[in-house]
Amino acid sequence: MNDEEKRFYEHPRVLLLAFVIIASIFAIMPSYSDGEFQSNLNYGLELEGGSWLQLQLQGAVAQVTAEPDLIVKTEFGRLLNDTSIRIDEVAANSVTFTTSKETSKNTIDSFGFGLSSVSAAPDGGTRITLQANEWSLLGKYLENSLNTEVLPIPGDFIRFEIRKGVTEDELNAILAPVGGKVAMFRQGVTEETRDLTKKILDDKLNTLGLKDIPIRTVGDNYILIDLAGIDITTAREIAATPGKFEIRIQVEGNETAHVLYGDQIISVGIPEQERGEVWGVSFTLSDNGAAALRDAAIKYGAVTNPEAHFLNMYLDDEMVFSAPLAPELARNIQSVPVRNLVSTTGQGEEGRARAIELQVHLRAGALPVNVEVIGSGQVSAELGEKFKEQVAIAGIITLIVVAFVVFLRYRQRNIIIPMLATSFSEVIIILGFASLIGWQLDLPSIVGIIAVVGTGVDHLIIITDEVLAGGALPPTKVYKSRLTKAFAIIFAAAVTVLVAMSPLLFMGFGALKGFAVITIVGVLIGVFVARPAYAAIIKDMLVENTDMDYAGED
Repeated sequence: MNDEEKRFYEHPRVLLLAFVIIASIFAIMPSYSDGEFQSNLNYGLELEGGSWLQLQLQGAVAQVTAEPDLIVKTEFGRLLNDTSIRIDEVAANSVTFTTSKETSKNTIDSFGFGLSSVSAAPDGGTRITLQANEWSLLGKYLENSLNTEVLPIPGDFIRFEIRKGVTEDELNAILAPVGGKVAMFRQGVTEETRDLTKKILDDKLNTLGLKDIPIRTVGDNYILIDLAGIDITTAREIAATPGKFEIRIQVEGNETAHVLYGDQIISVGIPEQERGEVWGVSFTLSDNGAAALRDAAIKYGAVTNPEAHFLNMYLDDEMVFSAPLAPELARNIQSVPVRNLVSTTGQGEEGRARAIELQVHLRAGALPVNVEVIGSGQVSAELGEKFKEQVAIAGIITLIVVAFVVFLRYRQRNIIIPMLATSFSEVIIILGFASLIGWQLDLPSIVGIIAVVGTGVDHLIIITDEVLAGGALPPTKVYKSRLTKAFAIIFAAAVTVLVAMSPLLFMGFGALKGFAVITIVGVLIGVFVARPAYAAIIKDMLVENTDMDYAGED
């Protein structure tokens, strides 16, 4: 039996549609118990109730200038308590100066300005050559002055991202003592910091078991969060409370002892390759944190036998990193607390991926910049249920109106029923897809489903009108020709919709993403699954109305 002799329910395209519908119903898993309809569908804030937050990231990007020699005099005069610092030489990548104080290389290196070489000065005191350029000196000066992370931004000019709320006037006042000024200033953070903030929030919500919480970014400065089913007080706590990060040292066997908590980590660097191809993440401890690490390393023998006393890092009591002290660090830490450390994670893509993950863990769920809640609100669960009812009613009305319009146009049961059944099947498949990927159905998503139904009916009308252009089902060759023409129109219209919706997936208007996703998925389902099945069904249904003159023709 060839395809022309098969009934519609035996056609491969119809069987595919039936299979997809059944799979979608299993994915949705509808049930009714305790007087409530239940399913695997996830609902957004408007339909479930909950809270929403608008967060503004506090930070600034600035292009600044300063005098390297004045930075060295100011900072080392303060750190060494020496007002008689003398600058001997300033080169492109080094600064040589003399202090009247007796000091060591470990002490100078611990200040974090760069590696140094130290020797006794001819006239007493200490002569120091610091391996540092204008970028590193200025960045460290700003970091110390503002007590926050300051990251250089690669480019032709000296620009920094300041991960703290600061005004241009405040920055000029800080730079004035070192002969500097602000050349360019804007409030906000870099795209990388914005994305890192979103990543940390994503990880935190996943850790708390809150699935599929939409976190959307708008520009470089704003993050929008919808927390369905979460009250406003809990929502604020989730966005602002860091996780519990702890470093412990191995004592004997599996026994460990507490060293410090995450609040002693004052800054975390970006993943970089250390010593060639090895990836690592740098971080800076506070003075108290550095002292606690030195004391624990000496007390438990990590300075003399590092391999037997690993340092373990825990996030919310789950170990996320473990490694011994490097031999050089084990030697240096005996004489002076070391604030600037690097955790290495290995080579290649695996090492890079672990470094990125470790960077998030080191922040202990604390965001890289402070955030200010500039907007918040709450939708009650009762209102969410009301929205669900209204959406269901709107869907039913939509199908009724579509059925009425189709009836007025064709007045044939064997056209109306397949057309409405095909449209309804598309809705089921879209809901099954949403359930399968855990997508939250919000109001924009519902609007997208309604738009897909409307577009789908248009396409089905095109198919029907083309094949019935002569008032009855044409011969097979003519039917195939007209069907090809109909699908050419449908494909062109579908491509137009896909192109129009694509920008909404990548632009910052996150509230419209659900509309775009559902519309694109619905159009693809319709074009490749539902429309071909309808073409097979409608041909079989219209055979009864075919004029006898066509019987037996090819």
